[in-house]
Amino acid sequence: MSTIGFLALLSIAVPWLGAAVVRLLGDGRPRAQHGTAVSFALAGAAVAVAMIPRATGVGVLDVPLGSAFGRLTLLPDGLGVFLAVVAEVIGSLAVVFSVDYMRGERQLGRYYAYVLFFIGAMVGLVLSSNLLLLFVFWEITALCSYALISFYNDDPKAVAAGIKALIVTQVGGIGLLAGALLLYAYQGSYDIPTFLATAGGLPPTVLAVMAFGFLVAAAAKSAQFPFQTWLPDAMEAPTPVSALIHAATMVNAGVYLLARFYPAFEGVPYWTLAVLSVGTVTALLAAVMAIVSTDLKRVLAYSTVSQLGYMVYAIGAGGLFASQFHLLSHAVFKALLFLSAGAVIHAVHTRDMREMGGLGARMPVARTVMVIGGLALAGIPILNGFWSKELVLEAGHAGGPAWAWAFMLVGAGLTALYTLRFLSMVFYGEPRGRLAAHDAGVAMQVALVPLALGTLTTWLLAGPFGAYLGPAAGAAHAAETTRRIVVQVATAPATALALAVVALGLAAWWRRASLSGVARALGGVGRAASNGFGFEAINRGIVRATVASAEALRTTQNGVLNWNVAAILAGLAAVLAVLALGVVRGV
Repeated sequence: MSTIGFLALLSIAVPWLGAAVVRLLGDGRPRAQHGTAVSFALAGAAVAVAMIPRATGVGVLDVPLGSAFGRLTLLPDGLGVFLAVVAEVIGSLAVVFSVDYMRGERQLGRYYAYVLFFIGAMVGLVLSSNLLLLFVFWEITALCSYALISFYNDDPKAVAAGIKALIVTQVGGIGLLAGALLLYAYQGSYDIPTFLATAGGLPPTVLAVMAFGFLVAAAAKSAQFPFQTWLPDAMEAPTPVSALIHAATMVNAGVYLLARFYPAFEGVPYWTLAVLSVGTVTALLAAVMAIVSTDLKRVLAYSTVSQLGYMVYAIGAGGLFASQFHLLSHAVFKALLFLSAGAVIHAVHTRDMREMGGLGARMPVARTVMVIGGLALAGIPILNGFWSKELVLEAGHAGGPAWAWAFMLVGAGLTALYTLRFLSMVFYGEPRGRLAAHDAGVAMQVALVPLALGTLTTWLLAGPFGAYLGPAAGAAHAAETTRRIVVQVATAPATALALAVVALGLAAWWRRASLSGVARALGGVGRAASNGFGFEAINRGIVRATVASAEALRTTQNGVLNWNVAAILAGLAAVLAVLALGVVRGV
């Protein structure tokens, strides 16, 4: 086996081995559990980083799994390795942060085991070149997210949020599984590179079903319209888990899916327009919801939904490089924002910003790093979020309709508005409550400082990043240098317009008292945003229907283990028979 093949396997195996070890240690040894989890997380990050110079577009593993399952293959190309590094490095910093945040918590073994299992599953998802295997990892990430969101299983809100996340994302999983089965039915293989090279040979109807099925899967996983309501509810999880889900793992999977399969689906009628429209609507709606939220973590959750909308919008406009570069920037500054928010919440024991205020003087480290992350989110030069968001807007201006670009500009202004709002409410002004506060602990600072430095500097990687992604970045950006990209962004007329809109958003918060009449006139929109624009009711309906069908199916469970096992085996045999005999091919 080649070195890159060994490293690819190791990048999945190391966090999974760590999950097993930390679980076996037992909860009576918290120091050992913290140390073990950190050691394995950092080792996994080191392995992922070691893959960077060895990335290849050639498969590095080929294990036959039988005619029904194809071959177990891994493809550590630039796109896959990039996302593996994001998952492992950001994930390891979340684990380090957890040493302080989770100190004294019960069931540390369960917590760390699922976190490490989650990281390994995300790496497997982005490195797999077998579509069915990708689906398996896709479902493992859903299981881990459910377990971690509902980690505080004595809290009904946490359990309900976990169930909601699991059910809503599973709706999207159906689209991905259907696409995988259709691919096997028509090509007799789950191999992704083969499919990308020969997609034009599939019947147009089949390709369209796959394309829109994958879009549904991506929208559900990345909390895009109309599935966006599960992600804010996921804030019931411990804050390091929120950083893991929002910055390193799960929500990036949907964006990855669209980017990976864009070459196959870009010619499907109306698919790129649908992708672009989903991103546009999501970015705008989530930004409005962030403005009216008073829960610090939910504000950041809505901002994640909105920024993912920018990435999806860029893919729809053909800006694959802009989308992935913004994913990199967002992973760094959003992990910084969530972890610094965790430091605040850990100190004051509330998420309600109406009870905060004036914390900056007592929490200087947390304030400084969170302001850096907030400025990047708002798109202020010269932080990484500015450059990547401008590239997204330029891609949309060049490859998308004018109406969508105009809405995304409005979204940029709203982003600046809600960013300044939450920073002001948390750290500045007069204290609004008698909150005891202390600054971030040592382990927290060890995680926060590298992320702050990354927020300030990762934009310098723009040129090498495009070359590294290769075909996934598009031919033009694969040949760009950082200097040319910087000059292009700095001199584009659209950049000046975008900065003017951002300035208007900042001014709207500073001058909010004089704009009270406008706020009252828009009160109806604010109330609608507080209620999720009605989509919360839709998602609740999906959850209720799923639970009701599950309750109805309980009648088939008679409590006799032998019958249950027999039914499971019979169902599995039927599926295998359909696949092996090629019955689906004739459908």
